[in-house]
Amino acid sequence: MKNIMSKFHKLFVNFRVRKRILAMADAFIVVVAGLFANFVLPLVAAPIDRADQFAIFLLSVILCFSSLLYFGAYNKLWRYLNRSDYLSCVKGVVCGIFATQVFFYLISRVLHWQFALMQAVLACIGVCLFRYLFRNAFISLVNTGLIEGRKKRTMIIGAGNATKLLLDEIRFSTKDAENGVATSAAAEIYPVCLIDDDRYKIGKPFENVLVAGGTSDIPKIAKLENIEQILFSIPSCPPKDRQTILDICSKTGLPVKVLPFIGSLLDSSAIGDGATNFATQIRDIKVEDLLGRDPIKFDNKDIRAYIENKVCMVTGGGGSIGSELVRQIAKYNPKQVIIVDIYENNAYDIQQELVMEYGSSLNLVTLIASVRDYFRMNKIFKTYHPEIIFHAAAHKHVPLMENNPMEAIKNNVIGTFNMATLAMFNNVKKFVMISTDKAVNPTNVMGASKRCCEMIVRFMSMQKDSNTEFVVTRFGNVLGSNGSVIPLFKRQIEQGKPVTVTHPDIIRYFMTIPEAVSLVLEAASIAQGGEIFVLDMGMPVKIVTLAENLIRMYGKVPYKDVPIKFTGLRPGEKIKEELLMNEEGLKKTKNKLIFIGKQIDIDTSKFVNELWKLKNAAAENDEAIAIRALHEIVPTFTTPEKFNSTILKQSEQMNLSTSINQTNTKVG
Repeated sequence: MKNIMSKFHKLFVNFRVRKRILAMADAFIVVVAGLFANFVLPLVAAPIDRADQFAIFLLSVILCFSSLLYFGAYNKLWRYLNRSDYLSCVKGVVCGIFATQVFFYLISRVLHWQFALMQAVLACIGVCLFRYLFRNAFISLVNTGLIEGRKKRTMIIGAGNATKLLLDEIRFSTKDAENGVATSAAAEIYPVCLIDDDRYKIGKPFENVLVAGGTSDIPKIAKLENIEQILFSIPSCPPKDRQTILDICSKTGLPVKVLPFIGSLLDSSAIGDGATNFATQIRDIKVEDLLGRDPIKFDNKDIRAYIENKVCMVTGGGGSIGSELVRQIAKYNPKQVIIVDIYENNAYDIQQELVMEYGSSLNLVTLIASVRDYFRMNKIFKTYHPEIIFHAAAHKHVPLMENNPMEAIKNNVIGTFNMATLAMFNNVKKFVMISTDKAVNPTNVMGASKRCCEMIVRFMSMQKDSNTEFVVTRFGNVLGSNGSVIPLFKRQIEQGKPVTVTHPDIIRYFMTIPEAVSLVLEAASIAQGGEIFVLDMGMPVKIVTLAENLIRMYGKVPYKDVPIKFTGLRPGEKIKEELLMNEEGLKKTKNKLIFIGKQIDIDTSKFVNELWKLKNAAAENDEAIAIRALHEIVPTFTTPEKFNSTILKQSEQMNLSTSINQTNTKVG
């Protein structure tokens, strides 16, 4: 029985076979309608001679089929029919029967208009009713095969090369499953329909799967077809279009999976025997898929040439940025990788990950130490002689550091001063510091401390007797990092709690952790000392929009299934972040998305005195003096109230100006 059902399932999922079945059913309905019309015809007119019946029935079948084909009655399957498609069926039948009578009249000079009228009415009812009734029977038959095979009804977006390869893999996996061979994830996918905005593809089969409609039809078709999951299969889709399509998909409330960007797809699409293996690369949608910009690309050749056979130290190596730095450095054959972190659990996790990945082929050293401890760090420098240092160790959580300002100063400022000084004294080739956009016109202690760190690195680069190249990399918020809003939003959604956003107008620049780390590595490879590297991160994203998209990704409706609660700005928080100060300009690099900001000159003697005052205040835990000293060192350090009021006023003026312009345009 199972084999019989499987054969029927294969037969019905083949579009060409189904089209022939539909055409034969139409022919049968037209003939039956003619027989019934001729049976009741004596009630109103003379019956048709038997000799003429065969000719009329044959003509009506041929001409009705041609007419239905012309009006597009076979372009869509019965399960996709809407009012316009039923109208196409009516037009096809009426025109076919009318043409039959015209031809028959030309041949025999006899017109059976009463018969034609009854046949047309009955045939129209039969053709439309057949399509309507057969839909449920068809879906039930198909679902029987799916249940036995435990496949998920899948809508695939895109009818291009990637989808063709994926459908081929699905077919091969299905055959393997039938033969008892171990199968891939592709065997669990049942492609119900395809979606593509190419109007020449809509309504036609692509690799025996119907292109059911365009992207605007996704919610309607998903409901009509009882879709269980959506697969986005356009790896080369421009980011803005990808974001728009995924937004439409999120409205269905269905799980959405994606094929990775085309570069990743091509790098790993081949398996041992040369066959494609796309199904294993299908993944859940991520927030970075909704950023609406291209992933940042970097020159791996330059990075490899710089990292290879070098001793590389990463402070904060167990953190989100630091651990990714370690992962990427390990790929470029370093002489040795030194992880330095004060938190043993994170350091242990990344250590074990790398041991599992590389075994003894990677010379890895994991050290538990604090960058605040000058003498401990000095001993590490003397023991391991690092050539490149990536300084990622820092406290970076704004509200926590507002409540614990001395910790931000000790860890960020004093820690950076210790590391930069030791790098210079030990002739380290390059020192790369990880900074943040919160260092620009800071409104909080964390941001001010990071700006002070940038100034320390700048100060060190100005020392003429230094053999070390000092570099700063500055970027915005990192998706998925410790302290990022995304993990918080996810926990709130999963626990059924309201998603909390501080302010409806708050916006941020975003990038992924791999992008942030790639920026750091490329900066290290092309830096000559004294630069501050800034990434073009595209347009900033509203946090509330990010929250709404994340809620939809969970198959829920924002504000209905999951409330969004505005809690008010937190201590030290900005409405809008910046990447550059007014005094800084930008200079292009060979990577069009990486720029070099012009560093602001520092009065070295004044800076040393102020820094010494800050260090002493930190050592004595004198919070008032320390914060006052931080204000003196960082003249752009302002209050959040003053900064935010200015930004909100500018926003109101822009909105007012836009409104006036729109009004003038309408009047004009």
